This record gives sequence, structure tokens and C-alpha cells, in this order.
Amino acid sequence: MIAFENVSKTFRLEKREVQAVRDVTLTVEEGEIFGVIGFSGAGKSTLLRLVNMLERPTKGTITIHGVDISTLTPKELRQRRRNIGMIFQNFNLFQSRTVAGNIAYPLKLAGWTKAKIKERVNELLRFVGLSDKATDYPDQLSGGQKQRVGIARALATSPDVLICDEATSALDPETTAEILRLLKKVNKEFGITILLITHEMYVIQSICHRVAVMENGQVIETGDVFDVFTDPQHSTTQRFIQSVQQDLPSPHILQDWRAKGGKKLYRVLFKGSITNDAVLSQVTQKHYIHFNIVYGSVKELQEKLFGNLLISFAGDADRIHDALNELRQLVDIEEVTDLEG
Repeated sequence: MIAFENVSKTFRLEKREVQAVRDVTLTVEEGEIFGVIGFSGAGKSTLLRLVNMLERPTKGTITIHGVDISTLTPKELRQRRRNIGMIFQNFNLFQSRTVAGNIAYPLKLAGWTKAKIKERVNELLRFVGLSDKATDYPDQLSGGQKQRVGIARALATSPDVLICDEATSALDPETTAEILRLLKKVNKEFGITILLITHEMYVIQSICHRVAVMENGQVIETGDVFDVFTDPQHSTTQRFIQSVQQDLPSPHILQDWRAKGGKKLYRVLFKGSITNDAVLSQVTQKHYIHFNIVYGSVKELQEKLFGNLLISFAGDADRIHDALNELRQLVDIEEVTDLEG
């Protein structure tokens, strides 16, 4: 649906050039929630602005539904932008307009009648759970309520694409979770394609189907969220994963474990249905050894289970060796050598 092909964007600042986006090629499929993650300065905001031609690419093409949007006339581009809703980090609400007035604004620009505007605004207020706030002004709302207004306004003209620019970064964790649930609802009920950028791996983990990781203007890794999360290939991606999944316990816990005789520690990764199986118990009992879970967790990711456990084994060394070889046929397992993390 949205395709970037060898897209670059260079800004000229006085006597130097800054390459914000470098030769990016990726595709966002219709109806999916696609996340772009990167640290500050990675180029993700520029990439987002290229989708509706707020910035024009220096080279490469961007197509939406097979149409190269850089070839559109000003009138055609304005029409195309009505099909692209925008949700902003700082809400971008008109302080002088009520909640209803903010939602109605794009409908007025589109030439809707007052009766149809009222009907659509009431419909959207119900959808985002703000029917009782229609006559309130933005400064009377919480951050989460403001973002709900922003989402309702973005949905006003029934877009087929929704762009989210760090939509939750100004919100507390509980409110962030509420907004992410609302975005999932938007995607599920309306089938709207959502393209979002963020620097928070939690956001990607919570709602995205696929993700692209950016660094220095380039896409360095892309794939299904489950695959990228459970088997990150690039060091930058690994750093993002560690922000939501602490791989090792604190040095104090490890020192205590070593003081009690702990020597070798293994990371065992369970992916999918095997997480529900008693693999460790079955294999260790078969080889007459014992295991101890030192640290870790099992969590749900894209409706699949993912377990990341740190385990020590006790018993005859040869039996442990045989058990490890058998476990490697079933799960991902490796010895942890950097015990300080």
C-alpha cells in the first residue's frame, strides 16, 4: 500500500548537507500497523513527513496504492492528504475551539454540511469515549483525553492511512496503554493502515505487526515484530529490546548466586507453543540432573508466548552436557559469559 523505493532526503544547511534519510526501501502493507523505531536523529520523523509530502524526497519514489505521490498536482495532493490522518506528540489542538470544534475542523475544510458534521463528530466522540466532553476546551482535558481528541480529529474524514508521530511519548505509562488499545481498535474496526514512529520499544511490542529500525537515516533491520523482538540481528535493535526486557539480573543478585556455588549460567529462549510444554522438566529428569531458574520471564507478544529464562544446572557434568545437546534440538540455548551484563 505504501512503498518507499530507494528514498533519500538531504537538507542543505548553509554550506553543508545533512542526509536525514538514506536509500530507504520498505513496504507498508494495507491494514497493518507498521512501526518505525529509532533513537533521536535516526531520520524517522523525516521519513514520516515524506508520506504526505510535507517533505519531498531528494531521490527515490513513494507510492500509495500504486500512485507516485510526488507526481500529484497541488489539488490532487490536497485530496490525497484528506485520506491520511495525522496524530501528533503534542496533540496540536486549537485551544480556542471546543472538543467538538477541533474534531469538526477538517470536516469544515472538506466542505461538509453542518448536519453531517454534527453527526460525524458525535459518532467519533462515542468511538473515543468522550461524548461528555464535546463542549469542553483542550485546557480542561488530561493528556490522554487530548490525544483521544487528536485521534478522533484524525479519523474525521475516514482516512485509509493514519500516521502517528510519537503519539504516546508525552503520556504516562497507564495512559499510553489506553491510547495504544484505542489505536488497535481503530485498526481492527476500520481496517485503517497505521504507520507510527517511536523511540519506545514498548509501543512497538504492544501493537505493531511489523517494524523497521532506523539509524543514521538508514533502515538497519526490518521484519515481523515477534521475529525482531525474539531474535534481533543488529546491535541497535538489541539495545531497544533490552529497554523492555532486562536480559540479566543485577550484579548483586548474580553475586549472591555465585556465592551459593553458581558457576555456569544458560539463557534459554522459548518461542511459541513449546513455551507451554514441560521441556526443562522432561529433559532434566531423563538425564537425572536438576535445573534452577535464576532469572527471566514469559510474556505474550503478538498473541504468541516468548520465554527468556536464565538457568543453572546441577549434576554430573556429562549428563548436563547430554541434556544441553537435547535441549538445543527443542529451544534456543546458549551459555551466558558476560555475567555483569
